[in-house]
Amino acid sequence: MTRSALAVLGFAAAVLPAAPAAAQVAAAPNGIELPAGYRDWRVIASSHREDNKTLRVILGNDAAIAAARAGNTNPWPDGSVLAKLVWKDGRHAAWESAIVPEAFVHAEFMIKDSKRFADTGGWGFARWKGMAQTPYGENAEFVQECFGCHLPVKDNDYVFTHPAMLP
Repeated sequence: MTRSALAVLGFAAAVLPAAPAAAQVAAAPNGIELPAGYRDWRVIASSHREDNKTLRVILGNDAAIAAARAGNTNPWPDGSVLAKLVWKDGRHAAWESAIVPEAFVHAEFMIKDSKRFADTGGWGFARWKGMAQTPYGENAEFVQECFGCHLPVKDNDYVFTHPAMLP
């Protein structure tokens, strides 16, 4: 695992964005609500996107964690919820080679429910932008943008994330 990935994992475990409580955040245009308690979920993986200079920590609810640990992720079982927390990347002031989180960008969620979300590969998509957790999308059709992006990983149940392995 790279130093930047370890830095992100440590950061996410220590502090997550101070944002409104889930009950105070508006639902996404498709009706999906911000999952309560997601800040307490456990880490599945991290990633660094060099194209848009962001760090991501992927968390999972209990169902997703159990699936990841069992290697039961293709397909992920119904009830699994993946959260992707995204920050702009930056350099640590005292350790120039360390990539660290800076401004919070958004929180994205994928909710596995094969029946409810049959039209999008069994996944419901939602995103909330910035520290104010503003719902993304003008209307419920925003999910087509999300689903279209995930089509290249159809053979991985539409999920880019590969759970990080632990001993």
